[in-house]
Amino acid sequence: MPETAADILVVDDDARLRGLLQRFLSEQGHRVAVAADAPSARAALAAMAFDLMVVDVMMPGESGLELVESLRRAGDETPVLMLTARGDPDDRVAGFEHGADDYLAKPFDPRELALRIRTILRRAQPAAAAAVPLGPIQLGERWYDPERNELRGPEGVQRLTGGEAALLTALARRAGEVLSREEIAAALGTPEAGERSVDVQVTRLRRKIEADPREPRFLHTIRHRGYVLRPGP
Repeated sequence: MPETAADILVVDDDARLRGLLQRFLSEQGHRVAVAADAPSARAALAAMAFDLMVVDVMMPGESGLELVESLRRAGDETPVLMLTARGDPDDRVAGFEHGADDYLAKPFDPRELALRIRTILRRAQPAAAAAVPLGPIQLGERWYDPERNELRGPEGVQRLTGGEAALLTALARRAGEVLSREEIAAALGTPEAGERSVDVQVTRLRRKIEADPREPRFLHTIRHRGYVLRPGP
């Protein structure tokens, strides 16, 4: 049984797999809705808020990658677990680049799916899971509130994805200290994702916290070592 029941939207054009996922996740205690394609998924998202989406990459018409990318551009930060029959590193990186929070290759063990979902849901509320609360983090004119998962700045309030929030929180807890890509991947709960996937998450986070992501003031790359966060005014 999950720590907390979640509202999950499964998006897959395979009716058999869609039904299996709905039954399995419902047995895990979650509330599950299903959609067969991108338009149906958008209709479901317009009707209610979901805690997590499980999205198949290869769908006719608009692919899962295109769906997630368009949702991110529209400001929808619902955590996404991508499913695909192609599981090589380049495909995983493509999923992260389009805005996914995690990536699972078919065929998969349902127990691994349940574990990945628990990890993503925990990451969506990183401060609540932390032993010691982390206060607001100043990044120039922006402030990040870990408890609310809100980034406030001159342009208003924006939310981070679960992966972005977990990355920023992990770096902030060890501010001024260089973290290797392996340490970051472990903190994100995706040690198997690889170094390039960490780089993609860093790039996505920089777009939100830096005035100029190409010349970062706060989230620095330390060549051959990893990344370091240096918060401040």
